[in-house]
Amino acid sequence: MKIDYFAIPGPVLITPRRFGDDRGWFCETWNKDALRAAGVDLPDFVQDNHSYSAPRHTLRGLHYQRPPHAQDKLVRCSRGAILDVAVDVRAGSPTYGQWVSSELTAQNGAQLFVPKGFLHGFVTLTEDCEVQYKCSDVYAPACDGAVRWDSLGIAWGTDAPVLSDKDRQAPAFAEFQTPFTIEG
Repeated sequence: MKIDYFAIPGPVLITPRRFGDDRGWFCETWNKDALRAAGVDLPDFVQDNHSYSAPRHTLRGLHYQRPPHAQDKLVRCSRGAILDVAVDVRAGSPTYGQWVSSELTAQNGAQLFVPKGFLHGFVTLTEDCEVQYKCSDVYAPACDGAVRWDSLGIAWGTDAPVLSDKDRQAPAFAEFQTPFTIEG
């Protein structure tokens, strides 16, 4: 398993090893013990989500779930390619408002760990994308929130994404009052 860290503490890029032969390949996408042995201690996950986006440049985000149902996420693209983004919104963090991104594809098998206290979003780089992610808490509609995708200067690769009504109407980052702190 290959582990890559970012300049912003918290998010981690995890690329599982693939074992291939003439039939194709196999990999373990989640193994808590192997990750812990590699120095990455992730939470227990309680929910798996799977999304499908037909058009290229579908943008989902920037989303969060506030405490007491804040979520850590482990995100992977199982079909197509996405640009996955995590934004630090932990009050008191020296990297507050800064973001990291990584291209996750079905080909590279990379996964982005997005911890609590980070906004999360992605844009599809190809048509017919499938994204799967593990969550450390169940979805709680009363704790659901979003920040407008274009209010942080993120280089999404498109100026005209396909958006949901929720994402189109989300408040700008300047109006966002974070429910997260650097302490957790």
